[in-house]
Amino acid sequence: MQQRKIGSSSTSAIGLGCMNLSHAYGSPPGREVAEQVVRASLDEGVTFFDTAALYGFGANETLMGELLAPHRKDIFLASKCGMTGVDGKRVIDGRPETLKATCDASLQRLRTDVIDLYYLHRWDKNVPIEDSIGALADLVQAGKIRAIGLSEVSAATLRKAHAVHPIAAVQTEYSLWTRNAEIAVLQACRELGAAFVAFSPVARGYLGGELRDVTALEPKDIRRGMPRFAPENYARNLELLEPYLEIADELEITPAQLALAWLLAQDDHIFAIPGTTNPQHARDNAQAADIKLDATVLAQLDELINQETVVGPRYPAATQVEIDTEEF
Repeated sequence: MQQRKIGSSSTSAIGLGCMNLSHAYGSPPGREVAEQVVRASLDEGVTFFDTAALYGFGANETLMGELLAPHRKDIFLASKCGMTGVDGKRVIDGRPETLKATCDASLQRLRTDVIDLYYLHRWDKNVPIEDSIGALADLVQAGKIRAIGLSEVSAATLRKAHAVHPIAAVQTEYSLWTRNAEIAVLQACRELGAAFVAFSPVARGYLGGELRDVTALEPKDIRRGMPRFAPENYARNLELLEPYLEIADELEITPAQLALAWLLAQDDHIFAIPGTTNPQHARDNAQAADIKLDATVLAQLDELINQETVVGPRYPAATQVEIDTEEF
């Protein structure tokens, strides 16, 4: 597996986003399937595992703690604070005391003494970013976390945070159909020496090629509330998918592998953390790190699926207000 740098560590260029083993896309799989996904990832050389206090309101950290404990010394473990479940509801809270308490709870659930990369999951706009980062810097000093990350922030917020303590990574949605990071954050990461971690690199399943009927999504699947997955918008987005699938077929790779190979080709400070509940997909995804796309294919993909051709915003208005990323 290709290795890339995050802070002072090296880890696999393709990791496992653990969210949908416990959260977000309808009913999560059972423990046996989750264990198979983790095992398949490990077998393919994945060492980067990404979870959060929010996912399943702690359940995902507990699950990952159990499954990854035997492999702890061989993996790079990332989690997040600042957005958690409180009384059954999602709450954004970046106050220093909250972040420190969340970290202590996460360490216990994850069965570890230290988290390799700890992100502020969302910037709480009621709390100066400098205050939240100061609390995370205290956790570094205490030896509870090794590096600090940010999620869904603008380049300006990244720079403010970096002035308080070095930021090792920024995590934001990035794929062929979500290019917001290209406005400013990717360049800011390059300048500051921060890694960029792309979540939803397969466009929440769209670029996997198997999701055709969005009306069949489970009632609690978060994609039901996302404008791009609204039936009228998705029907138009599916028109872009057919030529995309033809490219994957010609290259004899899976559609998801094509998406991941495109992403890693954008720069060597970029990581991809696809999620899956399918062990074979986990194997396929990890193997995408070995796929090299030539300039002609990269140009074809760029022209086919981008912010100008995709129909619908990535988030509903209420969610958009909560994040800080630049928008086209």
